[in-house]
Amino acid sequence: MRSSTLRISRSHRRSGAAKAAAAVVAGAMALTLTACGGDDDKKDDGGDNGSSAASSVQLPKLDGQKLEVAAVWTGPEQDNFTAVLDEFEKRTGAEVSYVPTGNNTSTFLGTKIEGGKPPNVAFLPQVGVLHQFAQKGWVKPMGAEAKAQLDKNFSKGWQDLGAYEGKQYGVYAKAANKSLVWYNTAAFEAAGISEEPKSWDEFLQTAQTLSDAGSPAVSISGQDGWTLTDWFENVYLSQAGPEKYDQLAKHEIKWTDPSVKEALTTLAQLWGKNDLIAGGNAGALRTEFPKSVTNTFSGDTPAGMVFEGDFVAANINADTKAEIGTDAKVFPFPAVGDASPVVSGGDVAVALKDDKGSQALLTFLASTDAAEIWAAQGGFISPNREMNADKYKDDVARDIGKALLKAGDSFRFDMSDQAPAAFGGTEGTGEWKALQDFLKTPSDVAGAQKQLETAAAKAYKG
Repeated sequence: MRSSTLRISRSHRRSGAAKAAAAVVAGAMALTLTACGGDDDKKDDGGDNGSSAASSVQLPKLDGQKLEVAAVWTGPEQDNFTAVLDEFEKRTGAEVSYVPTGNNTSTFLGTKIEGGKPPNVAFLPQVGVLHQFAQKGWVKPMGAEAKAQLDKNFSKGWQDLGAYEGKQYGVYAKAANKSLVWYNTAAFEAAGISEEPKSWDEFLQTAQTLSDAGSPAVSISGQDGWTLTDWFENVYLSQAGPEKYDQLAKHEIKWTDPSVKEALTTLAQLWGKNDLIAGGNAGALRTEFPKSVTNTFSGDTPAGMVFEGDFVAANINADTKAEIGTDAKVFPFPAVGDASPVVSGGDVAVALKDDKGSQALLTFLASTDAAEIWAAQGGFISPNREMNADKYKDDVARDIGKALLKAGDSFRFDMSDQAPAAFGGTEGTGEWKALQDFLKTPSDVAGAQKQLETAAAKAYKG
């Protein structure tokens, strides 16, 4: 495993980070946000799938070549990505198949690689996994054409996240703002709630008001441990601050640190109230992420709120009749400390085979063409600073995407995604399992800390 963690801003002071966080989140929600970076003045001369009539990237002919791509996405997210692959096939003549990895991406891919049958390109959802694979020689450096697209379209911070020990391996073609709470406007109106909560105390009061009005307050996808890590990271970043966040991400401080106790105690203010959680704690632990979204925007008694990233929009669009911006709205994760947090995540595309087709696909994924096609599908934002923001499916996604660019390199990357996969990215173990156990018994803060530190100490030694 890697010995250190890469973060986007190494010297950002807390006061600056707090201001940046507040500005980014406020910008993400403001429909009047002006364009920032990229080519917002480009004319929309593309087709229905968002592709441009005039290609901005040159790709080789790959007639008859078969490629395999692996990523974690299923359902609507997989369908949206398929539109990108369809365009790549059309331009190159290649035949591309997609295989979902499941949540244990590193284990799935490791087995494929060791068996001599790796996919051509894979999307890795954790920085730690990229470093691990690079150390083992499992990923191939980006070629000149792919690197040229990356240099042209992405900031240094995003480039650095796809690099390891001076070599560029991947492109963060898909990013995520993981500091958002989506809400059912009808549930808010029925409960007489007219204002979006801005602080953690206001958020808890909003949840109680929803519950008192007969609506399940918060839908939590506890069956997917990664969503619980996002809950913790947002509370911790806002409460403990960027410096502590960076230290915990690198395991420079232990999970038995008082700052972790404070964050878990704060989470327990919600997780410890069974009546505020859709289905109660036991129901949450049986709820997968897609179901947590449909629980909020469909059914006879929908929940009032669901926490997760911008990609929630893909599930709203595909699995419910709710209209984003009308029936489904969004507000920043409430401020626990001085300001609302801004936690970002992303999926880095890397080549696992050293061939022409793999490099061509990386080149395409780093281009504005691919970003614009993907954006047109919904439930997606891109750190590609040169893409035409008009291609986003809706105003909410467009403003979140613009705000991400405006943040530059000042936000914090998902903590669990920076950790060794055994701790931060494996189903049924490490941080995922410890937080699921904590959701089951939120009164046992000390026990959760001990479980987290034991798992972290073992993983970071590997």
